[in-house]
Amino acid sequence: MKRITFLLMIIMSVSCAQDKKPILGETAFQKKLNSEFKDATTSPLKAKDLRTFEGLDFFVFDSAFVVKAKLKLTPDTEFFKMKTTTSRVSEERVFGVLTFELKGKQFELNVYQGKEMMTTKGYEDYLFLPFLDDTNGDATYGGGRYIDLRIPEGDSIEIDFNTAYNPYCVYNVKYSCPIVPRQNYVAIKVEAGVKAFKKD
Repeated sequence: MKRITFLLMIIMSVSCAQDKKPILGETAFQKKLNSEFKDATTSPLKAKDLRTFEGLDFFVFDSAFVVKAKLKLTPDTEFFKMKTTTSRVSEERVFGVLTFELKGKQFELNVYQGKEMMTTKGYEDYLFLPFLDDTNGDATYGGGRYIDLRIPEGDSIEIDFNTAYNPYCVYNVKYSCPIVPRQNYVAIKVEAGVKAFKKD
């Protein structure tokens, strides 16, 4: 009897191991994001989408989309109410202006600091970089994408567009997502980061 029970336990453990598929992704960022999306406790996906989810669609990593930006601080800016996809507003301020070159062109983007984040443990130095580009509405979500940054020690900061991700409201309308300001437009195709979400 003990032998049969032992054999059953081995068969069950092998079966579970086969069911558990590896996390997809070719970079640490892609694997981390896919892991969060696969986990029902952290995923923004609707239940029906979560059941069939295998991995997000990413552009192939391209080091040309990793740039060093000059950060010009704007210490006197006041907080304003940034519109979101719902009636909620997000209190943000322009923390600084990022200047950088990408694909032979010069760009300037505002980087934001949220009032709520400043008092959230672990996010005190968090910066929010929302942007629009020429892939929106085609290869990527029409409303633009986000990049997470941290306050640097000096006056320069690395922007990795390969870590650009979609607002959560792309996956589920219950989320309230800040609307990307029109001035944060990168006038080229930023073929890096997360692509548009294709629903079944």
